[in-house]
Amino acid sequence: MVGLGNPGNTYQDTRHNAGFMVADKIAQDFSIEFNNQKFDSVFGRGIVEDVEILLAKPLAFMNRSGPPVQKLAHYFRIQCEDMLVIHDDIDLAYGRLKIKEKGGHGGHNGIRSLMDAFGGGDFVRLRIGVGRSEAGEGVTGHVLGRFSAAQSQLLARIITSARDAAVTILSQGAKVGMNLFNGKDLKISE
Repeated sequence: MVGLGNPGNTYQDTRHNAGFMVADKIAQDFSIEFNNQKFDSVFGRGIVEDVEILLAKPLAFMNRSGPPVQKLAHYFRIQCEDMLVIHDDIDLAYGRLKIKEKGGHGGHNGIRSLMDAFGGGDFVRLRIGVGRSEAGEGVTGHVLGRFSAAQSQLLARIITSARDAAVTILSQGAKVGMNLFNGKDLKISE
């Protein structure tokens, strides 16, 4: 499992770091420590639902996250199709999740970098909707911005649901995860 984001305190609570937030939640809930560093990534190993995982966060900036992840996957002999990549998505409304097998980058620079590094996109994605700016600000300003006060009130529930989706993908497969999580509005569901 790979959570995408930007390193450093400046970007810690930004929309672009939703992947890091979910990775941190998984680490916390399953007692996985990010106590290893290699190939410009931090990672830890652990057990989730009786499955051994490597949980990683690349420390390169989002648009250069592919090479660190590819080197880590190569080192641990992890095939591209056995990866789950967790990332933000402006094309999904805030509070929505979408699981997707394979596909293109959809304009997401982190996914583009991964596809370039791996020579394709044969990995499962867990997309976390951060929506588009309602104030008309540009994409970069929006994704590097912090969640609004109203969004922040719902953020913990969204991160927890994304963790649940990641665990479902891991333990039951992407198709089951799609059936359970795609199209659900986390803002109004209990």
